[in-house]
Amino acid sequence: MTGPAVRIERVSKSYGHVRALIDVSVDVPRGACVALVGESGSGKTTLLRCINRLVAFDAGQITVFGSNVLESDPVALRRAIGYVPQDGGLLPHWRVRRNVALVPWLDGAPDASTRAERAMAAVGLEPGMAERWPHELSGGQQQRAAVARAVAGGQSLVLLDEPFGALDAIARSDLQAMMIALREQSSLTLVLVTHDLTEAFRLATAVVVMRAGRVEQHAPPADIRNAPATPYVAALLARAGVEP
Repeated sequence: MTGPAVRIERVSKSYGHVRALIDVSVDVPRGACVALVGESGSGKTTLLRCINRLVAFDAGQITVFGSNVLESDPVALRRAIGYVPQDGGLLPHWRVRRNVALVPWLDGAPDASTRAERAMAAVGLEPGMAERWPHELSGGQQQRAAVARAVAGGQSLVLLDEPFGALDAIARSDLQAMMIALREQSSLTLVLVTHDLTEAFRLATAVVVMRAGRVEQHAPPADIRNAPATPYVAALLARAGVEP
């Protein structure tokens, strides 16, 4: 198949009088990691959630692997796209293996438990953690389990909404390395929301800088670092301590 994994074309979204997204267009190539960065209120999380229709956009078009998301059943769409929220979203009353097996189980896969175990191994969770409750895991382990759940059903596109923001520096670095390896080994396409430019530059093949619902710059990390397109992008880099 050809074409991008995700194509966002002139998408707009308003909440009352607040324009959260204004004519946004972004392509996400297959196998890439595209990071959406910007200050609070820039529209990055709204844009991410438009992809799996957790947010209904007002205008424009989004296609995922060539299919218009508005023509897809929303439940089937969300099962086909991995999603990792900031808090992980593990169900507290289910053990880890059952959490990870959620999508294959919902799809009726007879090997749901086996798929869960493979996904857990892929993200570096030891087999002994499968029967633990989510509250018995560290923050980093919980996020690894959330990532495992996002790919256990064979999803090739994963949306990550500030997935490592609440972790300490060591755990965050470990999980960033895990995501790089997982994307390369599994040919995943990732769309990552983060406020951390250093994280974006480490993980992403392309970075989309957003401001007040618009795209300020969309380019590879090196291009943004060395040639910021607007004064806002330059100021964002300076505040983050990013040097050319």
